[in-house]
Amino acid sequence: MVRTRGLGRALGVGRGRGITEDTHEADVPLRRRPTASARKQRVRLREDMTERPEDVPQLHEDVPHVSDATPEMTGVTDVVQTEGVATDGSLGSPAADEGFPGGPRDPPILIDFAEHVAHSIWSGQERLDLKLVSHGRKVDKIGRPTPEIEGLIAGTGLSPLIRCSVITTDPGLISAFVERWHRETSTFHLPVGELTITLDDVASLLHLPITGALHTFEPLVTSDAIGLLTELLEVSHEEATFETRQAGGPHVRLGWLRDLYQSQCRSRRWVVAARTYLLHLVGCTLFANKSSTHVHVVHLEAFRDLAQAGGFAWGAAALVHMYDHLNDASQASTRQLGGYITLLQCWIYEHFPTVHTSVIHDVYHEGSPRACRWLTGKAHMTGIKGALYRRCLDALSVTDVCWMPYGEHWGVRAFDLILSYTSQLRWGQIVVYVRLERVLRQLGYL
Repeated sequence: MVRTRGLGRALGVGRGRGITEDTHEADVPLRRRPTASARKQRVRLREDMTERPEDVPQLHEDVPHVSDATPEMTGVTDVVQTEGVATDGSLGSPAADEGFPGGPRDPPILIDFAEHVAHSIWSGQERLDLKLVSHGRKVDKIGRPTPEIEGLIAGTGLSPLIRCSVITTDPGLISAFVERWHRETSTFHLPVGELTITLDDVASLLHLPITGALHTFEPLVTSDAIGLLTELLEVSHEEATFETRQAGGPHVRLGWLRDLYQSQCRSRRWVVAARTYLLHLVGCTLFANKSSTHVHVVHLEAFRDLAQAGGFAWGAAALVHMYDHLNDASQASTRQLGGYITLLQCWIYEHFPTVHTSVIHDVYHEGSPRACRWLTGKAHMTGIKGALYRRCLDALSVTDVCWMPYGEHWGVRAFDLILSYTSQLRWGQIVVYVRLERVLRQLGYL
């Protein structure tokens, strides 16, 4: 268990299960103690990477192409290779082997801590609140689906997203939580223990299906995107080519999709209108990226067969992408947070009622997605910065947390089913760890 100082000593309610021996084969490097030679090799590697920018991988928004393979959600996926042991930058200092001041005392546990924002803050390098890239207003721009396609949209299981968008985000609150997120454990490390967003939270907040099939993606190039647009949205090759050029790759603009949707409705092409609406919907919600204007054409493949689209675990896809964006935002060099901000912000509202300043929506109806109950206004957030929220989180006690807030909304309670999706979760090439055995108190088992 990680031993820390300053954020509280109770950083976990249970021991995390290690990766089994059969998952550690030759493709996963062994962890090394942070010796001086290992640190020098790591520094040389980083210098080589900075000298060859063309070798640096693209940002995670560039999601590869969808293939026909749809493994079950509960299947164990391939192990992601981890980086070498992180250091605090003091090469050759014996103190570096003893951990980080105010942080992990055993560096091989949180191996990326040297690049974590918490390390920078402890060292006096304050980071401004994250810029939150939210697309909630764009969902309102396209409006509710026309009655002719309402049944097609509902059949996919995605219609609750139409009503689940927090318009005004809270950068200070979310930045304070991101500072406590760790990719190795996939949990927020708080004085009261570890908590995380679970599939139960997704089911209760968004009413999305959390069991079913997942996509496996292949690399998608612009020519493939043009082919999908001409086939599934029935636009001309010239129009598809022009749009991908405008978007700068295998993407399309959200504004272009809204215009196309209106044109398809006027032409009474209801199936392609439904696909266009759905691509716009997931581009503004589950798969929102940092571009603020674009959505990847890759997601269109999921709507090739609208009847089959209802069998996907959309809730699991939402969780995978939220974890992935949290992993990225927890690094000190990151200034923006993408993804479905509504999921994260409403999760905080539900579990930490004494921390936030939002109010409950007056017109929330029982049976609606739980996220619909929250109304945020700019007046409630003016002048509230991450440093103030940070102090609130440092002072948290067990009684300040609502461990099980949903009541009858709860999605999954069976312990064996909870542990069946404890391991790794994949959507396309994005793989994240799910460590629910570390948050048993949150699930009601402690």
